[in-house]
Amino acid sequence: MSQLDPTPKAIPLGKSGILVSPIAWGMWRFAGVGVAEGRALIEAAFEAGVTLFDTADIYGFDGAGGFGDAEVLLGRIFAGSPGLRARMVLSTKGGILPPLPYDSSPAYLAKALDASLTRLGVEQVDLYQIHRPDILTHPQEAARALEDMVTAGKVRAVGVSNYTPAQAQALASFLTIPLVSHQPEFSPLHLEPLENGLFDQAMERDMAVLAWSPLGGGRLGVPADARSAGVAAALDRKAAETGASRAATAYSWIMAHPVRAIPIVGTQNPARIAELAQAFAITWTRQDWYDVLIAARGEPLP
Repeated sequence: MSQLDPTPKAIPLGKSGILVSPIAWGMWRFAGVGVAEGRALIEAAFEAGVTLFDTADIYGFDGAGGFGDAEVLLGRIFAGSPGLRARMVLSTKGGILPPLPYDSSPAYLAKALDASLTRLGVEQVDLYQIHRPDILTHPQEAARALEDMVTAGKVRAVGVSNYTPAQAQALASFLTIPLVSHQPEFSPLHLEPLENGLFDQAMERDMAVLAWSPLGGGRLGVPADARSAGVAAALDRKAAETGASRAATAYSWIMAHPVRAIPIVGTQNPARIAELAQAFAITWTRQDWYDVLIAARGEPLP
């Protein structure tokens, strides 16, 4: 039986020409800590082999305030640690504007990008993604905004987050540059990208897939229902073969799919960040991988 082996080797970020780690570290909870603590978390991610770091202008917002706080903290870390920025592939996102809630107009996205660059204290980000689709912006207008960012040298590559395959196709049809990434929610407890054609589109168009909430919003850590408990049990059976953690096994399961999805890990615990390397010690047979999928579906495959 063939085996599916996640690899620690760098992989392409779609058609961008940029190589990234097969696991990313996300900053949606990267706020409210000091510069020294934040720097320690980043160093822990580097030590675990991470080169792709994902943030957004909305990260840090708690419903009342804090818009931009995660970017501000990262900018302070960059300011105090010259050379740190050059060690990472930096991704950020824009287009969510509470309480509007979404705006992908060229004027707003240009303003949002400039604000992100200012908070980060950098002149360029490697990847800029529209965070959520704005249904009141024509995809041709959004495409113009993204192309202008690249032409201005402020962004190296562009992508989308939380887009359907049809929305991504519409946007890509108006672009003269590659749409290099999808960023959907994906985990054994959220299979939609596997079922709605997003993974198929990504493989067809050579787009990277950045999977947010790879542990099902924490439900794989502390199962709250029969389905999550079943998935946790299936992961634990596989984890026992190598002594890996359940979390690392879930990341490995995500990476074993041929789309080579990149889990975005959000833990703020250095010890848990160190566990990321365990994901590459796991070898999946087709049977093992499908066992987790069947537990995730809660019913046999047809």
